[in-house]
This record gives sequence, C-alpha cells and structure tokens, in this order.
Amino acid sequence: MCGRVYLKTNLEGVLRAFGFAERGGVETIANQFPRYNGAPTLTYPIIIRDVIRDPDLFGPVFVSARWGLIPSWTKDPKAGRPLVNVRSDTIASKFRSSYQRRRCLVPIDGFFEWKDIHGTGKDKQPYAIAMKTGEPFCLAGIWESWRNPDTDEDIRTFAIVTTDANAMMADIHDRMPVILHPDDYERWLSPEPEAPDLMKPFPPELMTMWKIGSKVGSPKNDTPDILDPVD
Repeated sequence: MCGRVYLKTNLEGVLRAFGFAERGGVETIANQFPRYNGAPTLTYPIIIRDVIRDPDLFGPVFVSARWGLIPSWTKDPKAGRPLVNVRSDTIASKFRSSYQRRRCLVPIDGFFEWKDIHGTGKDKQPYAIAMKTGEPFCLAGIWESWRNPDTDEDIRTFAIVTTDANAMMADIHDRMPVILHPDDYERWLSPEPEAPDLMKPFPPELMTMWKIGSKVGSPKNDTPDILDPVD
C-alpha cells in the first residue's frame, strides 16, 4: 500500500522537474510545500490529460487534487472513507471509468512504509523509500471529480495504484505503489483504454530504502529531519 509520501522541494521545483506538463492552476497550493510527511486528505499537485481546454492535445497539465478518491456517483462522501489506494488487479473492474478515462501522475520524492516487526501490528519500523539517484518520480494514480450538491462545488480527488511488492519492498510489506518509468508517463496519460503491463513492481535495483525514526508516525510532524536515517 502507500499511505504517506514526501516532496522535498517547493511547488516551483516540482513544476520544473516535470516540465513536460503545463503549469495549470496549482499556484493556490504553493505555500504547502515542501511537505516532508504528506498524508491523505491533503491537496497535492498531480498531472492529468487535459481534455477540457484542448481535446486535440490531451494535456498533460498540472492540477491540484485531494488525496482520497471520491467516486463521482457518491451521494454522501462522509458515509464512507475516501480511497487512498486502489489495487492494480481490481482497478479495471471496480474503477473502470476512472481507469480508462482519468489516469494521472502523482509526482513525489519518496514515500514511507512500515514493517510489522513481530507480526502483531503493535511494533512497526518505518522506512523511507526513494530512487537511488535521489530524483523525483511519478506514481500511477486515477482521479475523479465529485460535485457537492449543497455548494455546487467540484472537488477533484485521486488515489494511488498499488501492485505486488518487488524484491526490496517485500522485506517490509507485500504491496507497493505503482512507480512509472519516465518513458511510460505519456502512455499512462494517453487515451489508451487500458495499460495493465504498466502496473507492475518497479525494478528494485533502481530504488533505495532506509530506516527512519518514529516521528513520521504523526502527520503533524512535517520537518526535514523525518528523513534522517537511524540505526
């Protein structure tokens, strides 16, 4: 699974790192970054295929979206918990419309996962996971737009796609987010109805992970030292 991420740069740095996408309307969340301990329910910059402004071009463009998918058909989002993750093996059946029409890229610098040390769920060691190069990368996601019937406001939300863990991640968890190669960004955003071959474990030799302290456990803690390695 993937329930916490980090972005070490400000919003301008994110936009520069993924300069193939237009800037769109994300300036309103500029003061929220860097974010060293990003949790669900917060708003993030994501990249979507812009079919509204230019149907012939199909984007890509940066937009802001809240982490936690609310399907467009939902009547009351408070009745259930927004979906943080969606599984690659059931996405085509459970979220067919979003998967075929509203895929997105979620730019991050890294993410966190917890290892259940004794198998009881009571004693967990947090890890930070990133690319060996230290470069930012994109997770595969899907997005939706839900209209609040009371305010007539459109709320854009997203979820991160997960798959089986690779050899490195399997040591701490059986699932991992779908990490896309840069060469596959365009295809994930394309009108191609399905892309099952892209939803696979990322090569472990290109990744790194390290133990970090328990401070990451609370989203209220949002400082650079969260990423400091521990023995």
